[in-house]
Amino acid sequence: MLRAGGVVALPTDTVYGIAVALDTPGGIERLFQLKRRPPDKGIALLLSSTSQARTVGRMDEAAAALADAFWPGGLTLVIEQGADVAIPSVLTGGGRTVGVRVPDHPAPRTLAEALGPLPTTSANVSGQPEASDAAEILALLGDGIDLILDGGPARGGPASTVVDCSGSGPVVGREGAIAAAKLAEILDAAGVRHQIVP
Repeated sequence: MLRAGGVVALPTDTVYGIAVALDTPGGIERLFQLKRRPPDKGIALLLSSTSQARTVGRMDEAAAALADAFWPGGLTLVIEQGADVAIPSVLTGGGRTVGVRVPDHPAPRTLAEALGPLPTTSANVSGQPEASDAAEILALLGDGIDLILDGGPARGGPASTVVDCSGSGPVVGREGAIAAAKLAEILDAAGVRHQIVP
């Protein structure tokens, strides 16, 4: 279904997401329309592994240390897009950075391994609560979804912590599943300079 250009709802380690294949013409725009999401807000890529992140952008020392410590899991890294990497500008909100995450759930990791980095956003209308199971996805998004992978009730829990590693030093954009103190501890152990205050 993803190879055919469809929108698929799938379970992740927190909430359900909706995804398209990265090379689907107009696919990311379809995700935005389905969610009624503002076009200046980028969509993250779910990945199979840290090595797949390196095919998308620059994993500097900070990003690599954090990925080693917290992937798979609730950490989204914002990295500088690779110069020779073709990513639709609508995915990145028009910028040169991209959010990447390796989730702690086999469904998105397996799909990303087969298809490449998977543009994925939460299965809801922007500003509304996320769907917690297949029935809610159907009620919220209806005919906009081509296939739902029913993994039972969503695990829930806090959203991923977002760390921007695209500048001169790592910056916490959103604290969520991983506390700032844990990030600082890993970066200190790796000898990476940062200004993250626990």
